[in-house]
Amino acid sequence: MPFFIFKNPNNRLEGASEDFLVTCPKCKKNLEEGDLISRLNVCEYCGFHFRQRARQRLNYLCDRGSFSETDAEMKSQNILNFPDYDNKLEHAKLAGSESDAVICGTAKINGIKTAIFVMEPFFMMGSMGIVVGEKITRLFELATKENLPVVGFTVSGGARMQEGILSLMQMAKISGAVKHHSDAGLLYICALTDPTTGGVTASFAMQADIIISEPDALIGFAGPRVIEQTIRKKLPEGFQRANFLLEKGFVDDIIERKEHRKYFTKILHLHGYEKELKA
Repeated sequence: MPFFIFKNPNNRLEGASEDFLVTCPKCKKNLEEGDLISRLNVCEYCGFHFRQRARQRLNYLCDRGSFSETDAEMKSQNILNFPDYDNKLEHAKLAGSESDAVICGTAKINGIKTAIFVMEPFFMMGSMGIVVGEKITRLFELATKENLPVVGFTVSGGARMQEGILSLMQMAKISGAVKHHSDAGLLYICALTDPTTGGVTASFAMQADIIISEPDALIGFAGPRVIEQTIRKKLPEGFQRANFLLEKGFVDDIIERKEHRKYFTKILHLHGYEKELKA
């Protein structure tokens, strides 16, 4: 769901050259951008969860200074010579401030060492290409080797069409790594954010031991308009939204963003993961 930012020259923060107002797409209230960021990009009036950059999530979830990124140098290439894909990649890097649509690494959450991946909504809407698949696969392999739980955040429009069948192959590759991690008796928690769709939903997003969602997130394979056109029937109110999926048993809980760190800590403790002792 989009949001809008516009300059407000008559209302500037002290010490700032410019102030920005953000219009909440749900309640239509105007929010100061700085206040919105300090509230983890959640509307103070209606609780609407804006899409959030991957590194912002890492900043509030991980212990300060504990995040160590893996495979940061990996970048997507136009291996199929798909028309205009090179330009789209360059634009995505500028829009998302990242080299690709996922950030992977290890970190501590309240002292508990964890492998973590966070998808980036502002890089081609978190679309899954070869690099995304390879980075997440390697993260699960690392977590299996080091006996670490995995915490993941998904946001995606699905497989990246510019990489053809190679992007779809990432579904099976990641799924295999998730299975090996599970067979080793290790925990995988996945948080679905708006939107989580397509091949990501059809693979690793729904393979976690515990699946949670942010409020009102859109979660599904095909979009509701495509489904309606296919079955020629009107879908139920709230179809594919978090509350609907919770009611049907597709997600285990709906957790607000401000509660994520506390929630993950509790779940990790319940599964026997403890804080690392300082040397």
